[in-house]
Amino acid sequence: MPVLPLIDLLILMGWTSLLVSGVLKAIWITTSYRPSIVGLMPFDFAMAAGVFLLFALTLAARTWVRLNEPRLVRRHRSLEPGFAPAEDDEDLRATASLTALAEAPRPGR
Repeated sequence: MPVLPLIDLLILMGWTSLLVSGVLKAIWITTSYRPSIVGLMPFDFAMAAGVFLLFALTLAARTWVRLNEPRLVRRHRSLEPGFAPAEDDEDLRATASLTALAEAPRPGR
């Protein structure tokens, strides 16, 4: 199941709830009428907007971690002593050679 449309939907619902909250609060402040939609007051819509936007952020972060986790784990393992990178892994060989170069003793120190 693609995640990006769900993230977009949560962001859209969050900003829509925030807009509805602002409009209801503006009516609340400028008139003596206390509006509510299906029993929800402006603060309720603001809280819903916060929840929707936090869910969108969390889902985006989880998706990013899931996509990048194998590469990050390989890079972390490549920094362990005694690790030999695979022949076809350019990224790991470059990281291992840079680590070896950084740990090499320098003359004059």
